[in-house]
Amino acid sequence: MTNLTRYDATQLAEMIRNRDVSPVEVVQAHLDRIADVDPKINAIVTIADQALADAKRAEAAVLRGDVLGPLHGVPFTAKDSIDTAGVLTQRGSPIFKGRNPDTDATSVARLKQAGGILLAKTNLPEFSYWIESDNLLSGRTNNPWNLARTPGGSSGGESAAIAAGMSPLGLGTDLAISVRGPAAQTGITSLKATHGRVPMTGIWPRAPRRFWHIGPMARSVRDIALAYSLLAGPDGHDAFSSSIGAAQPASGALKGGLDTSPLRVGWLVEPGFGPIDPEVAATVKAAAEAMRQAGHHVEAVRIPALELDFALDVFNRLHVMEMKPAFRAATAGRRDDEIYMMARTMLATPDTSMADFIDAEQAAERLRDGFADYFSRYDLLITPVQPIPAQPHGTTEFRINGQTVDATYLQGSTVPLNLTGLPGMSMRFGTSHDGMPIGIQLVGAWQAEPTLLHAAAILEAVSPVRNQHPLI
Repeated sequence: MTNLTRYDATQLAEMIRNRDVSPVEVVQAHLDRIADVDPKINAIVTIADQALADAKRAEAAVLRGDVLGPLHGVPFTAKDSIDTAGVLTQRGSPIFKGRNPDTDATSVARLKQAGGILLAKTNLPEFSYWIESDNLLSGRTNNPWNLARTPGGSSGGESAAIAAGMSPLGLGTDLAISVRGPAAQTGITSLKATHGRVPMTGIWPRAPRRFWHIGPMARSVRDIALAYSLLAGPDGHDAFSSSIGAAQPASGALKGGLDTSPLRVGWLVEPGFGPIDPEVAATVKAAAEAMRQAGHHVEAVRIPALELDFALDVFNRLHVMEMKPAFRAATAGRRDDEIYMMARTMLATPDTSMADFIDAEQAAERLRDGFADYFSRYDLLITPVQPIPAQPHGTTEFRINGQTVDATYLQGSTVPLNLTGLPGMSMRFGTSHDGMPIGIQLVGAWQAEPTLLHAAAILEAVSPVRNQHPLI
């Protein structure tokens, strides 16, 4: 088998169960792929030393005829902010260089319990805090579609590894954009589930967690559905984690576990998210038209709450006050040359006044109410993931559709879902004039992940860019 690194996790698991290929062959193929392409991309920061030994044990289980988990023998990767027992988790910072956790994060443990094999850890910005994956410890990650472009942040190492065939499945975290933006920038698929659906146990910072999410990243919708069904549910440690609306198995989410009546679909580009590039806007409209042609009720919409309160501004006023204590604790007593630029920027940002903080809290509630009103009338919302395709490294200012904005505006259409906790899925549906992937964001009501997966499967089947991969 010469193409094992281009099969998705679901197909690899089936091939392993059928004894068409061994877990050792699969893991070795991905290790070889890492050795071949990662020197150009720099997505991998640590190889799990036990990966091949775990693969041999998985192979023996197949040969014995043991009952096999749904990911038996399939390698996966995890962002380097997610704890992995016995494998370095350094959070992209010299401050945590050499840190070796004793226990797995809940998400890692659940993929292992399903038979998955931890292959490697992937790059990120320091403390998972920026839209580009660069840091003082492991350097900058490049986009496999164009090495001069970023794969995004903060889960950019994960997205680049999956897009380049170094991993079929991975775990990222998301504070404002960080699994959805990198997925869009590298042409893969990701899910930020409803807040609390996947426990954050074993991920820094422990507090605050109210805007943080962890989510699966992959190259197919069915892999996202499978991973979500394994990851969701309370763990008895993360108080936000919820069992309401228990996760459906992938087969239920994609193959008839839903009401099959037409979905009520709205699509929105502007206003409310800041300026959007015309190519991105056209991709969103094309996805909406594809849903219409599939027999669903589709119309352009506006959400007044997004126009009344700009979600990015609301988020900035809230999270600066919440994140600063964690950053101060981590960097206490450290020299500036040990701390990357975004942590220094955060620490230097003036505190939000109490009046502004309370006003922002009220604005966040208005946004939640606005989305609740929208989802009383619609089942799905299609939006941009970010306003432009992947940008050149180090870009801090953009001219988008006639407006000049700073780099934080890349989060304009993703951060509303962190403020409200709503689920969002990122998937590719277009290509820019210079060959870069363009993604769309599917947004659902609270706990409506099955609807997102259903809609994503419909769009994946008709996508004009299905099965396209970078040539690296």
